[in-house]
Amino acid sequence: MIAGVRGALFFGFWLLLMPSAQPVDLAIGALTAGMATWASLRLLPPAAGRVRLAALLAYLPHFLWQSVAAGIDVARRALDPRLPLNPGFVRYRTALPPGAVRDAFASITSLLPGSVPADEDAETILYHCLDTAQPLAEQLAAEERVLAKVFVAERHGA
Repeated sequence: MIAGVRGALFFGFWLLLMPSAQPVDLAIGALTAGMATWASLRLLPPAAGRVRLAALLAYLPHFLWQSVAAGIDVARRALDPRLPLNPGFVRYRTALPPGAVRDAFASITSLLPGSVPADEDAETILYHCLDTAQPLAEQLAAEERVLAKVFVAERHGA
């Protein structure tokens, strides 16, 4: 099922790029889509879980607000010498198993003010932050709860 969807998407992309629908172009496109599908399945295997589309759409305003707030916070810290900078690392224990959902979580949480994922192991993600006095772990836990409504994934021990 996943291979078919990916193959159709790759072939559709090929059709968008090709100015003609000559039989030879379609054959090359089908071959290219097949090879791209094979490569994508090897590089990004299907993960257990799914995305809830309605929850994702409901999440978008929160995501946009977090993006703006993070940008403003970092700009304020960079431009106002009175604001404290206490850079360092915070290790966050996540319930998300390694894989696509955890990667999405790490990418999205990089938008929390002054934080960037720097490393991970089987159970934790290491974040570099501009101010270790901020409650980053609490913010990450809240974000993980919000994202749990968007992503349905297998958890540790499930």
